[in-house]
Amino acid sequence: MNVEQLNRMNSGKGFIAALDQSGGSTPKALSQYGVEESSYTNDEEMYTLVHEMRTRIIKSPAFDSQYILGAILFENTMDRKIDGEWTADYLWEKKKIVPFLKVDKGLADLSNGVQLMKPISNLDELLTRAVDRNVFGTKMRSVIKEANAVGIREIVEQQFKVGKQIFAKGLIPIIEPEVDIYSADKKKSEEILKEEIQKQLNALDKDVKVMLKLSIPTVNDFYSELISDPHVVRVVALSGGYGQEEANEKLSQNHGLIASFSRALSEGLFANQSDAVFNTKLEKTIKEIYEASIT
Repeated sequence: MNVEQLNRMNSGKGFIAALDQSGGSTPKALSQYGVEESSYTNDEEMYTLVHEMRTRIIKSPAFDSQYILGAILFENTMDRKIDGEWTADYLWEKKKIVPFLKVDKGLADLSNGVQLMKPISNLDELLTRAVDRNVFGTKMRSVIKEANAVGIREIVEQQFKVGKQIFAKGLIPIIEPEVDIYSADKKKSEEILKEEIQKQLNALDKDVKVMLKLSIPTVNDFYSELISDPHVVRVVALSGGYGQEEANEKLSQNHGLIASFSRALSEGLFANQSDAVFNTKLEKTIKEIYEASIT
């Protein structure tokens, strides 16, 4: 494990950029960027276009380690290059931005009010490749739709079981049990979730480290105990469907919680923009997310 990267993630100021849209969400991400499905005829062309979009973001002078601590990549992005270097190497060597990898394979069907992760059949091979590519950590997402104690316990147990396997490979897992922001009982779900996470943290061996990626809580500073837990490197927040302005406002009310935004980060960026317009918009967005993350 890269100690410099660990220290940066543990105490640095800034946020994590989520650039990890995968097969199912890539067409939507491209559409929001102004690239319609008629622009490509197969998955390879689609992934090439989205890599061009991500490369443009990463290479922008606005995408700077003064504001950004880390970036989460999709597997296909990890296996591509920027200016002749593997994406993770480019992020760290050229930008001093810590690379992460999304490892989950999507969500299972709704059961007990939640969507668990689908089985990750090639996880060990993927983690080995991530280590070879100089990736620092991983991310995996589940979703909570209802305040169902059984379902939430299942999600947290699954996340931590896989997280321990990831840590054993020398990587820091980002555990992401997202609470749907439109859930009618979001606050109750968060209460159950925090209790289950704390149980799992308390059961970890003393040297095990994890990160948490959580929806911005209904009650401000609700996750302060998790932020201060010795097992937790950092707690980051997903935008979860909030627009950029609302996500920043809610985040700024939660001390010690930093952003890991995807849609809110790329909002307002379009393929047909000139580099000057593109970079100006991205810089404004990055600075606003940064300010909301350092409260």
